[in-house]
Amino acid sequence: MSSEELNHLFEKQTQNRWVISKTTAAERIAKLQKIRDVVLNCREEIHQAIYDDFKKNPAESDLTEIFPIIAEVNHTIKHLRSWMKPQKVKTPLVLFGTSSKIHYEAKGVVLILSPWNYPFQLLMSPLIAAISAGNCVIVKPSSKVPHTARFAKKLVAQLFPEEEVAVVEGGPEVADQLLEFPFDHIFFTGSTPVGKKIMASAAKHLTPVTLELGGKSPVIVDETADIKKAAERIAWAKFVNAGQTCVAPDYLLLYKDQLPSFVEEFRKVVEKRYGKEIEDQEKNENYCRLVSEGAGKTLRNILNSAVDAGARIEMGGKTTADLRFLPPTLLTGVKDDSPIMKEEIFGPILPVLTWEKLEEAYSMIRKRPKPLALYIFSKDNERVEKILQETTAGGSCVNNLVIHLANSNLPFGGVGLSGMGNYHGFFGFKTFSHERAVLSQGPIDSLKTFYPPYTGFLRKLIGWMIRHVA
Repeated sequence: MSSEELNHLFEKQTQNRWVISKTTAAERIAKLQKIRDVVLNCREEIHQAIYDDFKKNPAESDLTEIFPIIAEVNHTIKHLRSWMKPQKVKTPLVLFGTSSKIHYEAKGVVLILSPWNYPFQLLMSPLIAAISAGNCVIVKPSSKVPHTARFAKKLVAQLFPEEEVAVVEGGPEVADQLLEFPFDHIFFTGSTPVGKKIMASAAKHLTPVTLELGGKSPVIVDETADIKKAAERIAWAKFVNAGQTCVAPDYLLLYKDQLPSFVEEFRKVVEKRYGKEIEDQEKNENYCRLVSEGAGKTLRNILNSAVDAGARIEMGGKTTADLRFLPPTLLTGVKDDSPIMKEEIFGPILPVLTWEKLEEAYSMIRKRPKPLALYIFSKDNERVEKILQETTAGGSCVNNLVIHLANSNLPFGGVGLSGMGNYHGFFGFKTFSHERAVLSQGPIDSLKTFYPPYTGFLRKLIGWMIRHVA
């Protein structure tokens, strides 16, 4: 799109936003039902688009791209009427005679910048929230996944006129052009460095932002944990989507005596799921590819630097001519200051660090930016609570990983450098809404008691009120 076309699109949505913001719950629910029906009818097209970008198994696309959308839209349909109702709040004694409510009103015209790693789910999920709140929306998918972006544009065009929702394709230069417009909200999912640029651009217009970023999400496995179950679950969370998941376990903090058994169990799991030999893993239809050859080269350099710093490859690591393929890889002997511990890996490499006292694990976590997720494997409930108190993260799972995203009753978002704001379910509706305070004066006006002149009696009354009522 040219600059003129983008400007025309923004102006059309700006004019239309007052119409869309006044839509009823029934009208919005009808739109959500239409989204659900079209997505279900287009499953095979979605599978193909994602396969063309990642060579991802259709079952994995169902599990990680389509199911979350259907679950989210069904949850929103079920609860939207109650979310949209003005919420009554209590009235303090000093305001006797008034009533107060919170009205959730649409923010207006919002921009969604979606990422490449889950290109359908992470485009549609915030879009569902923005529509449920009554906004007009411009969506910019990642140019790294052209097949899915092209499909998303076609799908949205079937569902909405462009003056309500429009998908704009293009590279970073298009995103830069969009960021020049005074949107009422910007929702971005991606890397922390780009998130900083988004926030800087938004500041020009004082536009509020939601930043869903990433970071190095740790897994703590203590001496009471079931190692077999931990290995099974960690391997799934790490290697689904070839490790290209913002909440994937980025490094493992393992009780030292558990290391041999963990490595053994982890190897068994990987060989069972993906094959024993690298040739088998490369041919395995259950294991998808990296998004680009550039990503493959970066991960190979990260792996080599870790080995040069003393890490040991327990499994995987070997590469082939296909730069977009990297086998499931487990590293031990990793030091806290290893190069691989500096940035988010975002690929199928799991470094293992060991500890003897839990305080060592706390120290390694705290010296890094606050993670998007923190995972705990333990049978000791008091230990779990202690770990939660001694750390911070956007979200956490106990004795599992990643699946907290699947509960629409939980907010999903980061903290610090891993993000700002949250969404899913009511939290998504709230993110794209303005909470408008509305106080209504009834026939009894108690405040007129405090109008001037400020007599001695009135000053005493105000003093009493400060001490006993305020």
